[in-house]
Amino acid sequence: MIALTVPVMITFGVFLIAMVMIGIMAHGETTTFEEFTMGGRRLTAPVAALSAGASDMSGWLFLGLPGAVYMAGIGATWIAVGLIIGTYLNWRLVAPRLRTYTELAGNSVTLSSYLEERFEDRSRMLRLLSAIVTVVFFTVYVASGLIAGGLLLDEIFGAGFKFGLTVFAVVIVVYTILGGFRAVSITHSIQGTLMFLAAITLSGIALWQLGGFGALHDALTDKTPSLLDPGAEASFAAKTWTAGEPLGTVAMISLFAWGLGYFGQPHILSRFMGVRSTRDIPAARRLGVGWAVVVLSGASFIGLAGIALLDEPLTNPETVFIALSTQLVSPWVAAVLLLAVLAAIKSTVDSQLLVSATSLTEDLYAAFVDRRGSDSSLLLVGRLSVVAVALVAYVIALSGGAVLDIAAHAWAGFGAAFGPVILLSLYWPRMTAAGAKAGMVAGALTVFLWDEIDPLLGPLQTGVYEMVPGVLVATAAALLFGRYVGSPPERAWVGTMEHATEAYHPTEHGTTDYGPTVAGR
Repeated sequence: MIALTVPVMITFGVFLIAMVMIGIMAHGETTTFEEFTMGGRRLTAPVAALSAGASDMSGWLFLGLPGAVYMAGIGATWIAVGLIIGTYLNWRLVAPRLRTYTELAGNSVTLSSYLEERFEDRSRMLRLLSAIVTVVFFTVYVASGLIAGGLLLDEIFGAGFKFGLTVFAVVIVVYTILGGFRAVSITHSIQGTLMFLAAITLSGIALWQLGGFGALHDALTDKTPSLLDPGAEASFAAKTWTAGEPLGTVAMISLFAWGLGYFGQPHILSRFMGVRSTRDIPAARRLGVGWAVVVLSGASFIGLAGIALLDEPLTNPETVFIALSTQLVSPWVAAVLLLAVLAAIKSTVDSQLLVSATSLTEDLYAAFVDRRGSDSSLLLVGRLSVVAVALVAYVIALSGGAVLDIAAHAWAGFGAAFGPVILLSLYWPRMTAAGAKAGMVAGALTVFLWDEIDPLLGPLQTGVYEMVPGVLVATAAALLFGRYVGSPPERAWVGTMEHATEAYHPTEHGTTDYGPTVAGR
């Protein structure tokens, strides 16, 4: 446990108070439900890029990834490569069209409302299904983040897990209900910058302490050459590194497959929906991808540096970032570096909390309970939904649980349930509501049941990450049902990466009505 120090107390206290103050300042600009959920679609390129990145990485960036590299060596960094590729493709393929299409689709503020409008699903089952998936997955996902935050504060201050969990949850709820999307996005800009600087700073200090890359290479080779083999993973047991097994094809696919999840993550896609203009997206893409490259590379390097620099092997490899921070720098600098871990956890939890509350309000309450609700009533329900989701997540978090397992399943679930459907909705005019429903259900069920299905395959058992079969089954189901069940929407949207055009098929009266061309909106 890290000793309670004045620098850590002051730094964390100032940071948490600042987050609440941002919520208070953003409160004056959050007067409508759209402002609360989308920030009025006024995110600039830097804010959108940093908010999307900070929403994505979570505490895994400075805990899980360095810990995995600390145990297995360079072979564990392929997951970072997959995430970088996924980040780029998400900004390139999804962001421009989703930003335009969600505005054309009745100014949709959730994926559920967008999909309903896009496929003209008058049964409302598509909206209901996607909303339930979003709320259930994200409530549990929020709980896993609260657990991580509580554990971190307990580790640093030693005040107990429940106390740390409560403080962490209260701060997030306060600034989220006050400032909504805008407050969350502004805090993400600060937190994303802090994460960026922490990755660079600790990596640079570690490299300086080592005396260069040559010294790092020699130190790792002395442990076992497997640590430097990108095609293998070292084995770490009893605080000793030994040669491990080569990475097989299935292992490589599973690591890269994390990148597939980006296309279906509501908390990341909501940043694309909230960007000010499609003209801001190229700059946001460059900033977002560059940010991801730096922080993921820095986090990976920190795992390797920990092997060479720490006096004793760690009992818990996931504390390597914390251990290096306290060993290499002064208490004040260490406090700022540790603050980056808190920022990484918090920036994902608040995004998931807001998306859950938005879906609960827009897709369940407004769609099925009060269809004529005023904007002020929706805003009130949205804020109350934040509290409700947080309370349920808090109760779940009190019982603890396997944080990383929950996060991995939720990431795969969203990626499989929404990813193929979102891509097809943007690029395949023939896609039908039946195809969207089939793809969503097939993807979610495959992820849920894969741990039971895979062992039944006998000699064909794969051991592959459930994201892979989930995406494949979802895509096949969406294509099959989309091609042969139901009719395409009467309104078809076609476009290019730079612009989108809303066009209408011939009407029943034999005329053709072409809607507005949307370019650089």
